[in-house]
Amino acid sequence: MNAAKRVGVEAVGWLLVVAGIAALILPGPGLLMVFGGLAILSQQYEWAERRLAPIKFRALKGAAESVETIPRLVVSVFGVLVLFAAGALWIWQPPAPEWWPLSDAWWLPGGVATAVTQIASGFIALALIVYSYRRFHGDPDAVAKLEADLEQADADASWGDD
Repeated sequence: MNAAKRVGVEAVGWLLVVAGIAALILPGPGLLMVFGGLAILSQQYEWAERRLAPIKFRALKGAAESVETIPRLVVSVFGVLVLFAAGALWIWQPPAPEWWPLSDAWWLPGGVATAVTQIASGFIALALIVYSYRRFHGDPDAVAKLEADLEQADADASWGDD
């Protein structure tokens, strides 16, 4: 791999990892972004390759837990609806309400670009909910296999060997 391509691939990988870590706290698909970044970095680094499986299985476990019960499923779908509603609000751009304590410039910052990312996140989340429901809901064997795979992946990752 030539040097320019390697630097570009590394930059994208690290950008996804850092953005994913931030998205674990902020709104966004944090584990998905960390996994994507590590998948890219694993092309060049063995330590990143060892970390892929544990993160993948943790993300799948989170997906399984989000559809485990009807109340959790309802909350997950409600979150998707909130993303769609927020995107619609950003597109509509109503004036700042009277109770808004900050400058009007801080009301719904980002404009249409923010709206598009919120709506796109809603579609991604909806697709992940449907996938998780079809794969895990009402299937304790699939969840048990996932937990066993996670334990094995943690053992194989050898977290302290770096």
